[in-house]
Amino acid sequence: MNRTLHITAPVLSRQEPDLAEKYEPAVLLIRSIMGSRPSKGRRNSVHQTPLLGSDECIEPHTMDGRYVVVALYNYPSGSPTECSIRFGERLNVVSDEGEWWKVSSSATGFVSYIPSNYTCKVFNRWQFVGLSKQKAEELLRHSHNQPGSFLIRESQSMPGAHSLSVRIENESIKHYRIHSIENGWHYISPRLTFPSLTHLVEHYSEVADGLCCVLREPCFIQGSNNVPVVSGPPPLAVRKPTINWKDVNSSMIFGDKKEGMEESLVSEGLKESINSYLYMTENSDCEVCSGNWDT
Repeated sequence: MNRTLHITAPVLSRQEPDLAEKYEPAVLLIRSIMGSRPSKGRRNSVHQTPLLGSDECIEPHTMDGRYVVVALYNYPSGSPTECSIRFGERLNVVSDEGEWWKVSSSATGFVSYIPSNYTCKVFNRWQFVGLSKQKAEELLRHSHNQPGSFLIRESQSMPGAHSLSVRIENESIKHYRIHSIENGWHYISPRLTFPSLTHLVEHYSEVADGLCCVLREPCFIQGSNNVPVVSGPPPLAVRKPTINWKDVNSSMIFGDKKEGMEESLVSEGLKESINSYLYMTENSDCEVCSGNWDT
């Protein structure tokens, strides 16, 4: 059944009525594309994704509450042969009360206490919670990983967002920011959005579609087959506040981000999309933006 998406035309600023009228088609087009376009599903998929305003759930949970715990450091510190807990090893959590957890090694069965911030949680085999960019690169450079090995982690530079880290040739690691839009969907490239991170992973596991390579296997975790998973609540998703277009002015769309400035309400992806739209429609009479297009 076809549904119609109704969008109220935004106003860029009460003080700039001419500017708002000029860019209204661009904003409407971008919002309709970014906010309602169905994702490109797996081949032969019968999944139907609801539009905005539907009573159905837009984004199913990508994490079912089951996770494994991975060590991020050798502990105690020293050479791996002297450690009871080794970096990249799956841990069996005996007790997780307080800042020190009681864990057992998946490789040796040795029981030890370890600082909780020396670990991270892994959902769905590829979604890491509490993992830095540096540690992601170290994990992906493990000898068991090959080009195409990947993981998704929380973004350090943009709280609430995610990053895709992929191993390529010569132990190099490529990182892609995963953007989230107002309806909870995700995208790496603005032309293609997904209702969940799981859908995103499924798509790029079939075709590279602009990435450095096809996603092959989740990042290898030592001892991942001989320790039962731990059950617990999934982490809460943090969503940015909805944009009030009355608070948006031309400098937020066309101005360059300067060091020390507060984070703009308008994401870099949306700014680039609006700039591209105006460039394609040849709005050469726009004095405000003519010097700011990055082509």
